Amino acid sequence: MQVQDLRVLEVDELGGRLRVARRELYELRFKHAVGQLEDSSQISKVRHDIARIMTVLRERDFGILASTPEPEELLPAAEPIAEQPEEAVKPKRGRKKTEEKS
Repeated sequence: MQVQDLRVLEVDELGGRLRVARRELYELRFKHAVGQLEDSSQISKVRHDIARIMTVLRERDFGILASTPEPEELLPAAEPIAEQPEEAVKPKRGRKKTEEKS
């Protein structure tokens, strides 16, 4: 199940898929406890599907747009770096070195 596929679904459909996925997880855990589950990786796959569905539902609650930005939008515009004025050098913390007497 891909996130893009979930984002086009209605809230009712997402709720139905969430219920089905949770039921499937319950059944897989039961089979695992009894020793009838052959492929235990199915449990993690169903858990990830549940997380994806819940993420899409929360995005809609917060009104987050699901569009992916273009690569140019990800990088900030290049601005020239202004030279910083030199500051006084702060002494390092710790023990002071003593000069050797000759």
